[in-house]
Amino acid sequence: MANTESAKKRARQTVRRTTVNTARKSRVRTFVKAVERALEGGDTDKARAALRAAEPELKRGVRAGVVAKNAASRKVSRLAKRIKTMGGKASS
Repeated sequence: MANTESAKKRARQTVRRTTVNTARKSRVRTFVKAVERALEGGDTDKARAALRAAEPELKRGVRAGVVAKNAASRKVSRLAKRIKTMGGKASS
């Protein structure tokens, strides 16, 4: 356990930060899953709309530091590619 004041404060901050980051990661995953569900359902328009909502959420995750920049770009690219192969145009 932390003994010094600064170590105690750091421990408190870590607990709060972990909670916030967990919520952020969960939010990003939720948006991505919405796109994947639309793709599985075969609804191109719904998938495109979900991707338009998921992309800024992924970028927010990058800005917050919970998702790596290249990982987010890769995820958006792969989702857009899947939408495009379904017969619809990608939004990005």
